[in-house]
Amino acid sequence: MELDRSRTGRRNLLLASLPAKDFALLAPQLKDIVLEQGAVLQEQGEHIDQVYFPHDGIVSLLAVMRQGDAIETATIGYEGAVGSFAGLGSRRAHTRAVVQVSGSASRIAASRFRKVAEESEAVCRIVVRYGEMLLIQVQQTAACNALHPVEARLSRWLLQARDRLESNNIKLTHEFLSQMLGVRRTTVTVVANMLQQAGLIRYHRGHIEIVDQRGLEARACECYEAIRRHIQEVTPAAGR
Repeated sequence: MELDRSRTGRRNLLLASLPAKDFALLAPQLKDIVLEQGAVLQEQGEHIDQVYFPHDGIVSLLAVMRQGDAIETATIGYEGAVGSFAGLGSRRAHTRAVVQVSGSASRIAASRFRKVAEESEAVCRIVVRYGEMLLIQVQQTAACNALHPVEARLSRWLLQARDRLESNNIKLTHEFLSQMLGVRRTTVTVVANMLQQAGLIRYHRGHIEIVDQRGLEARACECYEAIRRHIQEVTPAAGR
């Protein structure tokens, strides 16, 4: 997901892809905020009242079961938005959105975003295109969780995190990873130790460093490249 954001002051790729006149409709309503790790941006089943455009950091979308168990269905970084479907009308959230890695974002009230989407074909178009990409990611992740071993899934997740953070250093605990992957914390510890012993990562007190990206890519499942390719297909304009 090596996409160039240097030619625009809009770090979020969806915002960066908008023509200037359409972005100008959103700009006065956007508020820059800090995304704190662990913050819940939307709750499953509740009305979406805010739309978030991350500039960095990582937000996880979680499917939550009645007994409280949850598993990640998709991740969102600077290539996307949380709650963007509110631009097509009043919506309830189908997932819980939790900040996994802290960062920054621009936030707009869902009602105001919806009004702009009604006026701007370009804004409406990015909502639909990004929605299609997010659906593909959810489907790919569901298949990955069902079919691929934990080592391949953990490798995929770490690579996705690296792409979104544009850094080999990731502040993330085993507890967070176990929730995201839907496995026991002890399982994550065992698999992370295997990757560390192989010289692919270093882990210490909630800090993971990728030291061999190519080696980690070899351990990851096909889902990493599939999701990466879909993201590039949706947001190529931001790299030009």
